[in-house]
Amino acid sequence: MNLKDYITVVQDWPSEGIQFKDITTLMDNGKAFKYAVDQIVDYAKEKEIDIIVGPEARGFIIGCPVAYSMEVGFAPVRKEGKLPRETIKADYGLEYGKDVLTIHKDAIKPGQRVLITDDLLATGGTIEATIKLVEELGGIVVGCAFLVELTYLNGREKLEQYDLVALMQY
Repeated sequence: MNLKDYITVVQDWPSEGIQFKDITTLMDNGKAFKYAVDQIVDYAKEKEIDIIVGPEARGFIIGCPVAYSMEVGFAPVRKEGKLPRETIKADYGLEYGKDVLTIHKDAIKPGQRVLITDDLLATGGTIEATIKLVEELGGIVVGCAFLVELTYLNGREKLEQYDLVALMQY
């Protein structure tokens, strides 16, 4: 199955010159979405993972069905102020400033093998911050899985010491 057939490219959104890769048209096709999730599950099985971590919100969309299929847990990474218990945090850069990601302090146990999932690898900043959180808690990042990679933004370079898979590249 060619998953790119299920991605809608939206011209000039959210601003002029951007070609936005809309994954909702993949998600609303049950067979295509299942195929994509199954591809990530196959990748994850090779990694012998203990838990999946995903940044909000699209990392949840990808990670939760993978975790369900593999019968492992899922730990959310959220923006500051969104998680109700004690957290740790990591700053990460945005185009015009910084933001903060957090994870519950007890979400990852030392030595757990972690797969990080998200819909898209762009510049790598969000995933880099997510990795920092996992490793601060003693987790071992054994892989990162994405539906889409925007190769022209060079996010893979920030993550070159980690194994990663992207089901589609643009």
